[in-house]
Amino acid sequence: MPRIAFVFPGQGAQYPGMGKELAEKYEEAAQVFATADRISPYSISSLCFEGSPEQLNQTEFAQPALLVSSMAALVVAKKSGICAEVLAGLSLGEYTALVAAGALNLEEALPLVQKRAILMQEAVPPGQGAMAAVLGMDALSLENICSKAVGQVGIANYNCPGQLVISGEMEAVRAVTASIKETGGRVIPLAVSVPSHSPLMYEAAMKLKAELAQVKWQQPLIPVVSNVNAQENGPEEFEELLTQQLFKPVLWEQSVRYMMNKADYFIEIGPGSTLSGLIKKIDRNRVLGQVEDSKSLEKLLKKVESI
Repeated sequence: MPRIAFVFPGQGAQYPGMGKELAEKYEEAAQVFATADRISPYSISSLCFEGSPEQLNQTEFAQPALLVSSMAALVVAKKSGICAEVLAGLSLGEYTALVAAGALNLEEALPLVQKRAILMQEAVPPGQGAMAAVLGMDALSLENICSKAVGQVGIANYNCPGQLVISGEMEAVRAVTASIKETGGRVIPLAVSVPSHSPLMYEAAMKLKAELAQVKWQQPLIPVVSNVNAQENGPEEFEELLTQQLFKPVLWEQSVRYMMNKADYFIEIGPGSTLSGLIKKIDRNRVLGQVEDSKSLEKLLKKVESI
């Protein structure tokens, strides 16, 4: 039996209607949304099933919605007999991975993620922060350009070979963008107002740390690879790692390479296929499929049977 890794998406993967079909077709998925609705100050199911793109794209709502939708997809995948040897999630997705591993439960994670999202939303006034994807440039060259910029800007995500993300103050990001274009690199501005994984998130991280300290972290039943250090960690380290995660870069490529030593194939659990695309650029033969609705699940199960 091949060894499987589960990966969970982060902010940006959300879309209107996510999780609705799973909740209608699978009782286990419906129960996840029912639990979320019971403990949330607003209806998570309505947000996911009927929310507008504008609402879902707000950090405050995107993160809780993705957590719950991904957990709904997870319970359906597990019911189908698919299990994982190791887990990871991109940024917000790391919280989903920790719930999936049993380090905390959904009742603890959802309020925590809602608080995280609000703190991030409020950290930097609108129009003062920015993020952009950088294509076709190596990390060392990009780090050098960022170091020469006036203001706060740096690499926020090491996604895969040839794809990095910068984050920081709006003017500094614009200046770095101009320098990159001069060298022939490609830059794609991201439709976010929150400069995630940059020092601008430090104060928000310190406020989040107080919330993280309230969690009674459990020993994960499955190893979870951290965005911050690209390795698995014990429960005594989660508070500090998730605090640092807000203002330090996401080492996604490094995390995937670490997981490749522990798993033969990756399955993306939750909305979209962004992570699958990144992993294919690291090793195109390692992605088995994803679970976000019944169609993707059926396609995945056929692949699993053929291995």
